[in-house]
Amino acid sequence: MSQTSQRTKAADTASLRKHVIDALEELKAKDIREIDVRGKTSIADLLVIASGTSARHVKSIADEVVKFAKKAGVMPIGVEGEQEAEWVLVDLGDVIVHVMLPRIREFYGLERLWTVGDREADNQAAVGAG
Repeated sequence: MSQTSQRTKAADTASLRKHVIDALEELKAKDIREIDVRGKTSIADLLVIASGTSARHVKSIADEVVKFAKKAGVMPIGVEGEQEAEWVLVDLGDVIVHVMLPRIREFYGLERLWTVGDREADNQAAVGAG
């Protein structure tokens, strides 16, 4: 990939990220966390994880993310988990959004899984343990 196309991709990801965060904030998602996964996986550049207060809230948040993405000209590659709505995944290509109930989020610990070995995450864990 050329430097120009890398910059374009980074700008597209940043723009999509903003639309996702706007959608999450619009419907009052809780504990929004972004994890840069470039260099850790080839499937995406950014994971965004947020919580909803109920299954209905989780589904509404995910629907809003899809709506905001479409307005930005990005068609979701897939949406999974809408039926149960305890954990809904919205795959937007370079950005993957996980909207979960707090107990599901705590159980699976995606933040811990994707930040193992990251200096900032390790420092936060050390501060929290102290």
